[in-house]
Amino acid sequence: MKSGDSMENGRTQFPFPYQPYNIQEQFMHHLYSALDQGKVGIFESPTGTGKSLSLICGALSWLTDHEEKRRQEAAALLQEGEAALSTCNPQSSSSSSGSCSSAEPDWITDFVQKKAERDLVSKLKEEELKRKKREERLEMIRNNVQLKYAMKRKSCEDEEAFKLLQLSKEEQTETQGDQEDEELVVAEYESDDESKTRNRFCAAEDDTDDELVEEHAAKIYYCSRTHSQLAQFVHEVQKSPFGKDISVVTLGSRQNLCINEEVRRLGSIQRINDRCMEMQKNKHANQNHEEGVKRKRGPAKSVCPYYKASALQQMRDDLLGTVHDIEQLLKLGRELHSCPYYSTRLAIPPAQLVVLPYQMLLHEATRKAAGVQLKGQVVIIDEAHNLSDTLSCIHSAELTGAQLCRAHSQLTQYAERYKSRLKAKNLMYIKQILFVIEGLVRVLGGKVGQNPQSQTTQTGTEMLTINNFLFKGQIDNINLFKLQRYFEKSMVSRKLGGFVEKYAGAGVSLHTQTSSNKENRRTEGLNRYLQTLQSNQSAAPVSSADQQGSTEAEKVLSASPMMQVEGFFMALTNSNTDGRVVVHRQGTLSESSVKFLLLNPAVHFAQVLKECRAVIIAGGTMQPVSDFKQELLFSAGVQEERITEFSCGHVIPPENILPLVLCSGPSGQELDFTFQNRDTPRMMDETGRILSNICNVVPGGVVCFFPSYEYSRRIISHWEASGALTRLANKKKIFQEPKKANQVEQVLSEFSRCIQRCAADGGGLTGALLFSVVGGKMSEGINFSDDLGRCVVMVGMPYPNIKSPELQEKMSYLDKHLPHSGGRSPGQALIENLCMKAVNQSIGRAIRHRGDYSSMVLCDRRYSRPATLAKLPKWIQDRTSTHSTFGPAFAALRKFFLEKKQKQM
Repeated sequence: MKSGDSMENGRTQFPFPYQPYNIQEQFMHHLYSALDQGKVGIFESPTGTGKSLSLICGALSWLTDHEEKRRQEAAALLQEGEAALSTCNPQSSSSSSGSCSSAEPDWITDFVQKKAERDLVSKLKEEELKRKKREERLEMIRNNVQLKYAMKRKSCEDEEAFKLLQLSKEEQTETQGDQEDEELVVAEYESDDESKTRNRFCAAEDDTDDELVEEHAAKIYYCSRTHSQLAQFVHEVQKSPFGKDISVVTLGSRQNLCINEEVRRLGSIQRINDRCMEMQKNKHANQNHEEGVKRKRGPAKSVCPYYKASALQQMRDDLLGTVHDIEQLLKLGRELHSCPYYSTRLAIPPAQLVVLPYQMLLHEATRKAAGVQLKGQVVIIDEAHNLSDTLSCIHSAELTGAQLCRAHSQLTQYAERYKSRLKAKNLMYIKQILFVIEGLVRVLGGKVGQNPQSQTTQTGTEMLTINNFLFKGQIDNINLFKLQRYFEKSMVSRKLGGFVEKYAGAGVSLHTQTSSNKENRRTEGLNRYLQTLQSNQSAAPVSSADQQGSTEAEKVLSASPMMQVEGFFMALTNSNTDGRVVVHRQGTLSESSVKFLLLNPAVHFAQVLKECRAVIIAGGTMQPVSDFKQELLFSAGVQEERITEFSCGHVIPPENILPLVLCSGPSGQELDFTFQNRDTPRMMDETGRILSNICNVVPGGVVCFFPSYEYSRRIISHWEASGALTRLANKKKIFQEPKKANQVEQVLSEFSRCIQRCAADGGGLTGALLFSVVGGKMSEGINFSDDLGRCVVMVGMPYPNIKSPELQEKMSYLDKHLPHSGGRSPGQALIENLCMKAVNQSIGRAIRHRGDYSSMVLCDRRYSRPATLAKLPKWIQDRTSTHSTFGPAFAALRKFFLEKKQKQM
């Protein structure tokens, strides 16, 4: 389909790989006009309705039309300009300027006007030429296989030469005293003379050859939570009608994209980043030596064989020629002997679609480092139901006493070792950093320079504003903005990391204490999330205490905690009202922590909204939209008229879902899973009876969600003692959500195999029952389609822990800054919304495509409240029936599955 089909206000039809559903067409029309009018769009489209394809085809149709329109406008302007220049009519211009009461002679005015016209024409010609060159180059890459073959042969020869070089290098290994630490010493620093420092520190970053730097073409940035979601999206692009002629680039962290085995082996993000930067510095240093500077004798410093301008350029061109996902990028990089991490960055300016993880787009420093420019571009944020939590997560930071003491000890040793080589300004800033760390340790009730494990602190939690926290630590006289700039420019965290890695075990104590964290803290993951962020990491946030086991060991191994300290300092530069600091004393200094909480995520989202032409926020369940708009959009200064909303139903026929609200169980016991009631034996027994009845009539898989890990543990052990679990196991094989994230795949595949086996055998077992937890590993991003999820059961309402100081602080912040509506405070609304978002995510695991069918059973009388029902997705809400007694509900469930069985006969 050609863009000739476009109308004034959009398109009549869109290219699509198959006949789109009606709702997909509506989705694309709404998306097209939102992009065209530069709106902020909130798009809700349930999973299983082909949301990704609608996003791709709608957005890329707009992009191609937009580019065509710009081309035509430029051509018209060029024509006009040339015409104006060719019809040089001095009379007309002099008469027009004569009427102007200007002191300049006519010929000057005329000359200035003509010069402006000439400049415009030459600028337009230049842009047209650039664009043509770019298009011709892409065309050539797409068609010219011969060129690729020649390049490939050349890279094979290069590889051979490189291997010989490596062999000869390995033979020269003589070390020389202290000169080899050159790369560990912080360069001279002048805080206020920015221009000098910029050149000195950014040489490595900005030395990409000039011809590779170009202006950014009109593009769409698409971001999602996890790498698997991004890969899925790229595969959809490949299948779409745009797969052949759109240039797409996928961004990731070095950890995901590095192909240098020697560097990959280092494992931790921080060490991979440091090693990569160091190798680049070595490359620049070596170039300087080649330019006739006499080289000090010493070991040949290793440079990365994959970082060569010609190879990077070739890979960039290949990337733009065909769509690659991350796996294909790595394969291509190995073939071309070129670094995927840097090639993808070079490909950003000319690319039309850039696919990247959340934090690369939402975190400003990471965005800048990656070379992502949002001015005038389009951003699509997918899976955005948790956007405000994600923003808060990315910009929060936590430090333990053990980390603070370790950072202090390492930096002191660093300053001591190089004091004769560090300039005064550097020593001054290093002293300031040490002074702030001492202040933070003081707030926790300890002292630096002593073992943090043997120092006891009074247990307790305290919540402070940023200013009060700075006063309490007696560090309010330090300019944190200057310190932050020093961290950025001097790269002292990286250098300290290198220093510690080099001298660990050689007199430099790592000061490492293994601290096991006793309290089951849900937000433990924030610190790791931020830590990975600091170094451009791109993985999903880890926010479950159960992943702690493996990460605890990792945390201790990440030798220098200075990166996290830097992240915390940066967090303290937020405005006083936008955040709080939680001081958490745990009995010993090493386990105590200070944590920065971002209360107002809108401050960091405002910039994205301001710079972009249009922002599309999409998800399967975006309810309740009103609160989302209030917290993230209105607070960021977006006007109501710039916001547009679109929500569609599901593609499944309405008779394929059966949502039930149960107010009481088989024995007439009222279902009220409030904190006071849920632990009573009679509630637990009644829940067992409900499940037992459900398992009798539901074929295949049943997934049962509990509100917390703790409650699931208690109720299952109660059933074990009472024999209810054995009764359930006679009907369905029982599976439980694993404690460790890396076991999820295994449990799921066993669950799925068991269901297939039971369907084939037709024996006593009718399938499998999976016990899961809301907000756990099974409640998001996992599909229980067809027989895997014929019924989803929600036990109780998963309200967050209202006693948590963090949540209380967030509630009082909202109450103070947001308007009250419908007779309830914004804080109460937050609690309701967190609960219902979690419910919607969990029950949305079941229906995954048009022919699927499933039932959803919500066990708690509180679900029958109109305000609560209104927070369910519209397509589920319309079909929900509430039952005050168990009998009719059970009859409806039995009838639903009997009908489906007869249909299949």
